[in-house]
Amino acid sequence: MNSFLRLCLLAGCGIASILAASHPQQKTSMAGSRAHSSQATIEGLLRDIACPIQNLDSNATALSMKCVLDCVKGGSPLVILTKDGDLYLPISDKMPDADQRQALMSFVGKYVQASGTVFERNGTRAIVIAEIREIKGVHLTLEGE
Repeated sequence: MNSFLRLCLLAGCGIASILAASHPQQKTSMAGSRAHSSQATIEGLLRDIACPIQNLDSNATALSMKCVLDCVKGGSPLVILTKDGDLYLPISDKMPDADQRQALMSFVGKYVQASGTVFERNGTRAIVIAEIREIKGVHLTLEGE
C-alpha cells in the first residue's frame, strides 16, 4: 500500500509539472498586445491618487502641497489629473512593470505635459511617458499659501 501511495504522488507531481510548463509565459513586451492604446499628449497636475479619487471636487489647478507630499511620501500612487477630471496612471513599457516614482518625483505638485503611449481599459487610463515637461504658464492655487 505504501509503494502505491508513492507511485500516485510521483504521478501527480509529474502531471502538475507538465501542466505548469504548458502554460504560456507572461509577455515581456507591449508588441502584439490586444490593448486599447494610442499615442497621445496629456496635460494635468501630477499628484497622489488618494485625494482626487476620493474627493470629486478635487481639480487639476488647486491643491494642498503639504497633503500631496504627505500622501506621496506615504506611498500613494502617482497620477496625472487632467482639467477634465481624467486620471492617468504612469506605467513603464516593461512586463513586469517597473516603478516610475523616482523619475517623476521632481514633477509632483506641478502642472505637466506628458507624451507617450496611452492605454485604456473600462475607463481606467495609463500612460507610458516618453517625454514630460512642466507647463509654467498654468496658475495653481495652493491651499494654505
